Amino acid sequence: QVQLVESGGGLVQAGGSLRLSCAASGRTSSTYAMGWFRQPPGEERDFVAVITWSTGNTYYADSVKGRFTISRDDAKNTVYLQMNSLKPEDTARYFCAAAPVETTRSTYYRYWGQGTEVTVSS
Repeated sequence: QVQLVESGGGLVQAGGSLRLSCAASGRTSSTYAMGWFRQPPGEERDFVAVITWSTGNTYYADSVKGRFTISRDDAKNTVYLQMNSLKPEDTARYFCAAAPVETTRSTYYRYWGQGTEVTVSS
């Protein structure tokens, strides 16, 4: 089992920044990639970004490319999502998840955190 705990969400004005953290514990060696997803109120959960533990390879959704940066700290088993130039449409509950492969598809992610709320005011 892998446990994931997100933190760092909050309320921010448009144009502002937030950094989300996802601390992983348990059998983290069974995971290959860590992803961030988000779910706006009343909508489906969408892919945001993914990073691999071994190579640090990253991939982003077009909607956040150039504004968000995913990174990892191997020593802390923690993945971060730096979010800059935030827009009201970025308002959502953000989840981190762990997968055995590098993928944007949520169905491949086996472990999920509880999420952290991000609200961007206009």
